[in-house]
Amino acid sequence: MVALLSASSADESLIDAYSHAVSGAVAAAHPAVVHIEVQGSNTSSPAQPPADRAGGTGSGFFISPDGYLLTNSHVVHGAKELKVFLADGRKLAADLIGDDPDTDLAVLRVSADELSFLTLADSAAVRPGQIAIAIGSPMGFQQTVTAGIVSGLGRSLRGASGRLIDNVIQTDAALNPGNSGGPLVNTRGEVIGVNTAIIRPAQGICFAIASNTARWVLAWLIKDGRIRRSFIGLAGQDVPLIRKVARYHHLSQETGVLVAGLEPGSPAARAGLLAGDIVLALDDAPTPAVDALHTLLTGDRIGERAIVTFLRGVELRRHAIIPLEMPARG
Repeated sequence: MVALLSASSADESLIDAYSHAVSGAVAAAHPAVVHIEVQGSNTSSPAQPPADRAGGTGSGFFISPDGYLLTNSHVVHGAKELKVFLADGRKLAADLIGDDPDTDLAVLRVSADELSFLTLADSAAVRPGQIAIAIGSPMGFQQTVTAGIVSGLGRSLRGASGRLIDNVIQTDAALNPGNSGGPLVNTRGEVIGVNTAIIRPAQGICFAIASNTARWVLAWLIKDGRIRRSFIGLAGQDVPLIRKVARYHHLSQETGVLVAGLEPGSPAARAGLLAGDIVLALDDAPTPAVDALHTLLTGDRIGERAIVTFLRGVELRRHAIIPLEMPARG
């Protein structure tokens, strides 16, 4: 009997510790979390549930005391008017500083000072199984809290632009339409991710953009209002390589990017690529898939010479290519 009572007491202590950890994190984080109302949004994102993109609401959180806040691009993209409801009851107009559909992140700003704000944690230190707490406004219910664990790391999620968002955090902390843009925090109240998507009709499969991705994106959005990326102007398709050809050229990869089409006058066309070529690498970095090629086409390559390696029939070739800046999307 004494042993049973001792075990029961230990279980209660663990439950109390969990409750205190969650409630302490919420107390620290919730003053910085906001509800966003959108008017005139014409967003369309196949990766997001219809209520999130057509309902005109979402969540966000302050990242600085002078009014900058982070949310999802799909919540605010194309909006004519933005209103932000603070935890203390204030309603403020917000301006869109910049958004990036490729990572589904956006930065807004309100005219206010000395605001509560959240710190972005190092998402590289996040581990599966650790406590994850989501705060937001699902279905318009402000300051709703759900808790769970980090279910997986390094996931990929396709954004509205068609590009893959890498290093996405999977969690079972329940998300619903309206949670988009809210913070996923650890037990210290630090942001480990930006809640972005759910999978229907699955249960407990939700995703957040990693805080390290968010830190990089928001810095550029605040500076330039957009993320600069490069492009080479080809339509690509993932294809398997012929084994005999791959062995002959000592290729370690099994797939490449088939050039299905070229934009006239594009960097790829000027470099001499032709429809039917299979791109294998850019500056010796393998491109086994279109998404791998997208990942390599960063802003620092704009106007810089790179070497594209490709197969033309069974012949291995290398040509110089100079990527251009990707046109900004409206």
